[in-house]
Amino acid sequence: MILFFLSLVSSLSVHAAVREYWIAAEKASWNYAPSGKNLINPDDGLGVWGQSLTYTKYRYIGYTDGNYSTPLPQPEWMGILGPQLRAAVGDTLKIHFLNRTDRPLSIHPHGVMYDKDSEGADGGKGASILPGKSYTYTWIVDEDAGPGPTDPSSIVWLYHSHVMSEDETNLGLIGTIVVTREGKARSPSNPMPQDIDQEFTALYMIFNEENGEESGMKHTINGRIFGNLSGYETRIGERVRWHLVALGNETDNHTIHWHGQTVLDHGRRTDVVEVLPASMTSVDMIPRSVGDWLFHCHVDDHMTAGMSTRWQVINSKK
Repeated sequence: MILFFLSLVSSLSVHAAVREYWIAAEKASWNYAPSGKNLINPDDGLGVWGQSLTYTKYRYIGYTDGNYSTPLPQPEWMGILGPQLRAAVGDTLKIHFLNRTDRPLSIHPHGVMYDKDSEGADGGKGASILPGKSYTYTWIVDEDAGPGPTDPSSIVWLYHSHVMSEDETNLGLIGTIVVTREGKARSPSNPMPQDIDQEFTALYMIFNEENGEESGMKHTINGRIFGNLSGYETRIGERVRWHLVALGNETDNHTIHWHGQTVLDHGRRTDVVEVLPASMTSVDMIPRSVGDWLFHCHVDDHMTAGMSTRWQVINSKK
């Protein structure tokens, strides 16, 4: 297995990079509606979902280096998500993980190639990292981890903890990997695709905070409810890619809808994209109409419970 792994690495593009990330799992206080208000329909209030808004969560926090002292900045729209990991086909990802919490945790990726010790689940050295301990995962971004023939130039994969995965995703230990097609990266140091201007990620998920009581079922986009997720700002005529993911339970069947715009979903023109738990898909748009538009799940019960925010389209240039 080791010889095969080394052979694979040596056969990748000479332009391939080793991209290192430092991620700690940490306890954090999380507020699902920091404004304390329903910012979509103010007169309706927050309903039963506003009875309690702040809970203890566990999060993946990115750092600049192995000192784990300077957090990586994240845009506000990322909400509860862990750091977005980027690579181009041919790259290797080195993920240095430090568990700063009180329970065993891991990082399990979707899509990329790994040996058993870097699976982050189901046995192997990286399957369960004890509190206070660290581990380095090695993931290979081979051709099968990259965009397929009908995909856009970059696609999204989930990563999450997988020791007791049904608990740990609900705790908030979730992030994404974005992989760019070989030859489409902006530069060796920047694997973002050349053919887009902006990228956004949206996790549609119902967090269960109170053992199934309705008041604790937080219907979120990136961990926020009732319009409390901000930062989705776009410009007329620019090329925008939306990476859409979902996790959760059988109730996490979502129909993601943008007002004011359509998207291209693998050749299909639509304004609604369907996702199920563990769905991962990437779609493109070019905003055509200025406005402050709804971005929400179109399932009636989910809309009522606050699975909505807004995305903006403005005229001004950078």
